[in-house]
Amino acid sequence: MRLLAVDTTTPRGSVAVVGEGGVLAEARVLTTEGHSRWLLPALDALLRGLGVEAADLDGFAVTTGPGSFTGIRVGLSSVQGLALATGRPCVGRTALDVLGDAAGGAARSVVALMDAFRGEVFSAVFTGGVLEGERQVGPLADVLRGLTPGTAFVGDAVQARREAIRSEVGGALFPEIDLFLAATLGRSALRDVAEGRAQPGSALRALYLRGADIRVPRPP
Repeated sequence: MRLLAVDTTTPRGSVAVVGEGGVLAEARVLTTEGHSRWLLPALDALLRGLGVEAADLDGFAVTTGPGSFTGIRVGLSSVQGLALATGRPCVGRTALDVLGDAAGGAARSVVALMDAFRGEVFSAVFTGGVLEGERQVGPLADVLRGLTPGTAFVGDAVQARREAIRSEVGGALFPEIDLFLAATLGRSALRDVAEGRAQPGSALRALYLRGADIRVPRPP
């Protein structure tokens, strides 16, 4: 079984082909210019390098957000197009959930934090691998309130806020994880496809948590 996974929610874009034996091929891009230019050529190069076509795969996976509004749309539309063309099923997971998976057993409580800019973070709290409450966007202080000592924190928003986290959460842990998420997503999605939990590409839905940042130009 082989599956192609895509993550374009942050400047760390990645795509991976994952099989039962692990990651078969992977491409990573760190960019502030968006993901539309590199993604499809990278997908084509990975498949050509493996000597397979999209129709030879058993499914697709994509991060559904939160993160870059445009990045989410690029990833989702690309995977939905592949699913439509091949008739293969899809798995959509939030980037916050994938970060929680990447933390593994680092602690009983894990907080995934992604930079939402404007002084805010996207966040999700997992206890024993299960989501607690809702995925949210807002100030870090709201996330830290009431967390238990020894909680682990992962995600691209952690490094710059480490001291603030330490001052509020005793014994806070900061496990090192891979912030390029496609391979981690692919490994979990492979199980979902094998166990019949995938869905048609048309059923995928984005999770933005915040509206698009659209500014109306001032009149001259």
